[in-house]
Amino acid sequence: MLDKKNSIKGATTMLALALLAAGCTPAGPRALLNGKKYLDRGDAADAVAQLKIATQLLPTNAQAWNYYGVALQLAGQPDDAASAYQNALKFDRDLMEAHFNYGSLALEQNKAELARTEFSAYTLRRQNDAAGWLKLGSAQLKAGDAAAAERSFSTVLSLKQYEPEAYNGLGLARVQRNLPRDAEKFFSAATDAKPDYAAAILNRATVEQQYLHDTQGALDNYKKYLALTPRAANAATVNAIVSGLEASQVKIAAVAPPVEKPAPPVVQTEPRPETKPVPKVSTVAVQHPAPVMRPQPPPVKVVVATPPPVEVVQVREEQPINPTPPVTAVEQVLAPVLQQPVEAPMPPEEPKKSFFGRLFSGSPDSKPAQDSGYHGAGLTPLPTASDTEPRPVVIQPAKPIQVVEPAPVFARYNYFNPRRPTFGDHTAATGAFTKARLSEQDGNEIEALSWYQQAAALDPSWFEAQYNTGVLAHRLRNFSVSLPRYEMALAIQPDSIDARYNFALALKAAGYSPDAAEQLRKILLRSPNEVRAHLALANICAQQLRDSVQARIHYQKVLDLDPQNDQAANIGNWLVANPK
Repeated sequence: MLDKKNSIKGATTMLALALLAAGCTPAGPRALLNGKKYLDRGDAADAVAQLKIATQLLPTNAQAWNYYGVALQLAGQPDDAASAYQNALKFDRDLMEAHFNYGSLALEQNKAELARTEFSAYTLRRQNDAAGWLKLGSAQLKAGDAAAAERSFSTVLSLKQYEPEAYNGLGLARVQRNLPRDAEKFFSAATDAKPDYAAAILNRATVEQQYLHDTQGALDNYKKYLALTPRAANAATVNAIVSGLEASQVKIAAVAPPVEKPAPPVVQTEPRPETKPVPKVSTVAVQHPAPVMRPQPPPVKVVVATPPPVEVVQVREEQPINPTPPVTAVEQVLAPVLQQPVEAPMPPEEPKKSFFGRLFSGSPDSKPAQDSGYHGAGLTPLPTASDTEPRPVVIQPAKPIQVVEPAPVFARYNYFNPRRPTFGDHTAATGAFTKARLSEQDGNEIEALSWYQQAAALDPSWFEAQYNTGVLAHRLRNFSVSLPRYEMALAIQPDSIDARYNFALALKAAGYSPDAAEQLRKILLRSPNEVRAHLALANICAQQLRDSVQARIHYQKVLDLDPQNDQAANIGNWLVANPK
């Protein structure tokens, strides 16, 4: 989108300085820089002229073709813009900005499947870009895949908590699924985040009128929509609806026959203003993105489309760490989809226990130790058979029998300790990785795991392929696959906190608690303020290793680093119940 183009100014400046340092600027790069300058000014016609020259002089330069596509799109030449974007991707399939721009153009032309393909490719490599997930969700909505759209919009909210467009998208998805009351609350959440958000106001009014038959609520929101500035292009239509609703209310009050209501407007993502809209495209593309998993690449955090499970470090039964404001009525409806993206799967929930039962229990499968000792005041002796007269009963004080509970015994993990793998066929691996992501978005996790494994086999040096294989196998509780894949990911990026944290969670879930604790300590040696690692380690010490001293140290550290942690109250109760 145009609001993303500022991020490339530094790269453009460096390019210009490099060319000037060479003593002159060749005609091709000069035309590219001039075209960029005209785009910054909003002068589409001059930008098209300069960038056309740039593509003629630099025919294999993907950035030049991408900028040319942006200029043509702004100039109202969508077919030529599509050809330019295709050329950009022909010369550089990894130019993510071209995928974004081509997807945006397809979305404007209602080519839902094409847009979905391009934004899927974009989000594979730009996992933490909320704008990409927002566009992908919009494309999925247009394709009629409401469930996939909800996952994408939920990912947006995990990256950008109060994004009104994501709430609006979730509302539209709920309309598609015929859940109008949920949709109304999502639209309300969108206007809570942005009170003058026209699309959500109009959508809420439409749902209230068309589905919920709440005439007064619809009237209030239609009027709120009409009061916005600038005045929307469809204001006359909405005003007619308001007049019809008001007239029907008057006639109903007078016990008169109802009047026919004008048809309500179609629920829309964005109302069109009276002024000519500027196409939303991204001009980010001057620099090449760094290739994935080449020597010394920048670390890339992989975020799967559906929120992956995470170790919920707990004092009570483990719950996701997701600090949020107090729960409102709207947020109660939002709760199922507003889960923060996570890095690894959680083990199945343990059976419900009392609070202190949860605090002091071991593994879910363990049974309480049976106490063989008798802790009364003493034993009462019985009369012997040789006694002729009953003797008085004498209660002798007995020494209390101390039962020493045996230390828990754990299996230990047999580490593979792999070396850093060599490069493979990254192009073929990318194809398998894309299929894995699409299968995962469709909910076919077993098929997705197979494709992830194939991607990792084709290019063993690809961190994301190894890491995602570990995450998905962990979610499926296939630890024989998950644990070695986490080790491979750490062989590629030993400093990845997420990979080591998830490795620890998988070790714990597989019954290797001492090894899990060892991995968490490695994280804390490098990042001593990593709250989730302190909390996970405290849980293991308290619940599996039964080391209350270490558990107390790490629970206290959690409170020091994050006093508002959602487990703070339970941690406080545990500390009181387990004094020094």
